[in-house]
Amino acid sequence: MAIQENQLHIVEQQINHTAQRNALLRSVFLIGLGLSAWWEIYSRLAGFADWFTYSLLRLSPITRLGTTVQFMIYETPKVLMLLVLVVFGVGIVRSYFTPQHTRAILAGKRESVGNVLASLLGVVTPFCSCSAVPLFIGFVTTGVPLGVTFSFLIAAPMINEVALVLLFGLFGWRVAAIYAGTGLLIAMIAGWIIGRLKMERYVESWVYETPAGSGLDEDTQLGWAERIRSGREAVRDIVGKVWPYVIAGIAVGAGIHGYVPQNFMAHIMGKGAWWSVPLAVLIGIPMYSNAAGIIPVVQALLQKGAALGTVLAFMMSVIGLSFPETIILRKVLRPQLIAVFVGVVAVGILIVGYLFNILM
Repeated sequence: MAIQENQLHIVEQQINHTAQRNALLRSVFLIGLGLSAWWEIYSRLAGFADWFTYSLLRLSPITRLGTTVQFMIYETPKVLMLLVLVVFGVGIVRSYFTPQHTRAILAGKRESVGNVLASLLGVVTPFCSCSAVPLFIGFVTTGVPLGVTFSFLIAAPMINEVALVLLFGLFGWRVAAIYAGTGLLIAMIAGWIIGRLKMERYVESWVYETPAGSGLDEDTQLGWAERIRSGREAVRDIVGKVWPYVIAGIAVGAGIHGYVPQNFMAHIMGKGAWWSVPLAVLIGIPMYSNAAGIIPVVQALLQKGAALGTVLAFMMSVIGLSFPETIILRKVLRPQLIAVFVGVVAVGILIVGYLFNILM
């Protein structure tokens, strides 16, 4: 009887393994088919936008309205398609870097090493403004130093995968690498400075009384089928939330592209205007957007003569110093620490803006 039960168990395992393998093969086939269709459509977007604007709508390419409409028709599907592809891929990658894994890696690390690791992990770890508080509590209560925690909180929204891949797709690897490198540097140094200031007393006392690990689910081992499912869910969740910001950003960018005279922004956001970088940071801090929504605006500003350093400072202040995130962090931080956090990061962004306006 025991032998029969053991054989039955082996057969069930073989059936489950075969079913999982078939599901994976089916998913890989569908992904390959989808990528082929994605590339076929993506490669024809420019021609379609020209045909739609100048042939179907009969708008002239030398008019402001014509260039505005062409920009909107071309950039909207282009950015959304890039976003879907990137979020799907990173959704799979992120299944390997859960908040639990991140917390375990950072716990007990020396602060300088922790600042570097936290900044790098911030790029691939799931993060949004609403998760800032539970992540902060989870890090602090498991022994992650305060400065290291801030390195993560700075890097995660600022240097996210959407920003990097959209920058690469729209401007090339050079601009994307500059943005990633300077963003990581700001996160590392700002976290290190906050750690040196010993401001633990400005964390709300109830945070340290929270049992370690509360509010976080235990990690589970995932197979490839589940990881692919994570990618699909990430697309549904993230793209479903940010697409209105994408379209709004592209609409603003289209207006700048079509109606702002060439090189007009050089007078306001160019290298010669010394006040352009602090002004860009002051304008960007209270704004609420995400990478997908702000990058089309950045693209239009650069095309109209804005300096790269000024535009990078504007983008970093919008994404890295999100006003809603600072409001949410007030639940766990006192105003003094929030002010230091905003001040240190803002100074880092100013230095980056001026540096690149001088060098490039």
